[in-house]
Amino acid sequence: MVNMMSLKQIILLSSIAFLTACRATQTTTDPAATEAGSYIQPERPIPYLVEEPLDFQQAVQNGTRSFDGKPGPEYFTNYAEYIIDAEISPADTMLHGRAQITYTNNSPDTLNVLVFELAQNLHKEGMPRMDAAEITGGMNISRVASEGVGLSEVNRFEPGFVIQGTNLIVVLNSPLLPNQAKEVEINWNFKVPQAGASGRMGYSQENLFFIAYWFPHISTYDDLQGWFADTFTGNAEFYHDFGNYQINITAPENWLVMSTGDFLNPEEVLTPQVYERYQNAAQSDEVITIVSRDDFGNTTTSSEDGTLTWRFTAENVRDAAFSATLESQWDALRTPVGDVDGDGETDFTQINAFWRQSAPLWEDAAEYTAHSISFLSEYTGISYPWPHMTSVEGAGIIGGGMEFPMMTVIGGYNNRPTEALYDVVAHEIAHMWIPMIVSSNERRHAWMDEGSTTFHEANARWDIFPDSFDRLGEFNSYLGVAGTPFEGEIMRWSDYHYPGPAYGVASYPKPGTVLFALQGVLGEDVFEEAWQTFMDRWAYKHPTPYDMFNTFEDVSGKDLNWFWRSWYFETWVLDQAVFEVTQDENEATIVISDHGKAIMPVDLTITLEDGTEIQERIDVDDWLKGLTDTSITIKTPSPVISVEIDVKQFYPDMNRLNNSWKR
Repeated sequence: MVNMMSLKQIILLSSIAFLTACRATQTTTDPAATEAGSYIQPERPIPYLVEEPLDFQQAVQNGTRSFDGKPGPEYFTNYAEYIIDAEISPADTMLHGRAQITYTNNSPDTLNVLVFELAQNLHKEGMPRMDAAEITGGMNISRVASEGVGLSEVNRFEPGFVIQGTNLIVVLNSPLLPNQAKEVEINWNFKVPQAGASGRMGYSQENLFFIAYWFPHISTYDDLQGWFADTFTGNAEFYHDFGNYQINITAPENWLVMSTGDFLNPEEVLTPQVYERYQNAAQSDEVITIVSRDDFGNTTTSSEDGTLTWRFTAENVRDAAFSATLESQWDALRTPVGDVDGDGETDFTQINAFWRQSAPLWEDAAEYTAHSISFLSEYTGISYPWPHMTSVEGAGIIGGGMEFPMMTVIGGYNNRPTEALYDVVAHEIAHMWIPMIVSSNERRHAWMDEGSTTFHEANARWDIFPDSFDRLGEFNSYLGVAGTPFEGEIMRWSDYHYPGPAYGVASYPKPGTVLFALQGVLGEDVFEEAWQTFMDRWAYKHPTPYDMFNTFEDVSGKDLNWFWRSWYFETWVLDQAVFEVTQDENEATIVISDHGKAIMPVDLTITLEDGTEIQERIDVDDWLKGLTDTSITIKTPSPVISVEIDVKQFYPDMNRLNNSWKR
């Protein structure tokens, strides 16, 4: 998700990789060296070992995870099949729904309860929340049944159900054994908040609904903690298992509905002219306007009761959302995503953009969505797997953007440069990979999806707007608070950051910046291999930060504990400086001082008087001894005229004024 407050504080990160060249003869200065047996107080903190927490270690013993970053042989995810019937009533902004949910227990555990999330209860009076919210009464549960037997609300542990905050706990009539399934039926309704779930869903101008967080959603049962039942407070987003969905949405005539999933009955609900354009767009590499302003009021077929039911089906997704628009232009085209089905042929997905005339910048939104999908399919190594990607202009609901499988809602971005709209489109589209495929826990570690998405978004931006390439510009939002009391550790649980910019910086620009820095440490090829390996290993699974860390170490063959500790667990800063350069007849000694605490190698570009340019790396060994100064001596057939640290600007150095020396 991107919100307008974040965009004012955060310049979202990106990255292009670079590996400095091989080293020449190198020596280090060790001012801490003393006689054997003596003890020298380190001049700086030394990063200590990153040890996986106890639940992760237990998972390794149980065979569900591993210390090399791979899912273990006993890894599991539970699965749900949803059949959802819903009706949206624009006149009174109500949604009524009923769902049949079949839940399969793939875990080795016997389950006596099922836990569902009722995110709309964020809008009940008295609920804990991170920000102010419209009070609508939340979700009204009118019926719960298990295996066809109706259940009553209870206040003790017996067959029935209980609502606790944003959780619905169903106590089953009989246990759900491993490798078995249970069916639960739930009927509900709620009044749609105008800008609900902290601006992630709602309605605008009586002609647009974007509906999300809208049905009783089975919670995740994983190998680390069992049922995940953290309260939704409106800040950190979601953590869900995968499932299949049959979604039937009833809406008044002339309201156009688009949902997560394959659109099953366009010929039944669209007028013949609109349906023909819809079919043509699915085969077009150029934008086709399926619905224009001239079509408003004549976009759908009619029925006796004045409503139509739109049908969708989705496979292997972790959530679902839908839009209903009355006066939005509908642009569409197809875009290539690679070989999804392995038949050796390029596959395509349909791109949709719904936007109102009050948001003219959206004229390019369909093309922006298409570019993002195609670029990231190639960059991540995972082809976009679903039948469409739809971007919905939702000014009045949201200022930034919010993502769901195949659907995203984004503000109008009026009076902004066109690149700003591309940035947010690419950012929300990038979420289709993390967390929609690589399903991280956003409620605990928002940085895993927001930081990686910040990184992906910047790479996509640089591809479509090459002149915008600026690594240092990507660090600014992080560096603006780095090392101050306003910064919080990346690894702090998302809802537990201090008030202010701490959550935003630790979730968006800093983890994006750190991925950029990791490219500098490992080099482009190794980083890309490790990044794509991590995503491939954990596609349609639930990785933790430690699975990511361990995968990078496994693929690179490097011990990166110093990197993880410095950047993810601490708020240390980087400030390397060229302290001194001395020149003898045929060699030069360069002394580097480190004024920060964050450990990083020193990548040097040394220019000689005869024009020769030498690339050298001083590794982290001396920093890991607790030193704050190190040196390198190199052969120089010509005098040194300049030395610069990190000339390619991979690293977020706090003070670049001391990064260079000139004779």
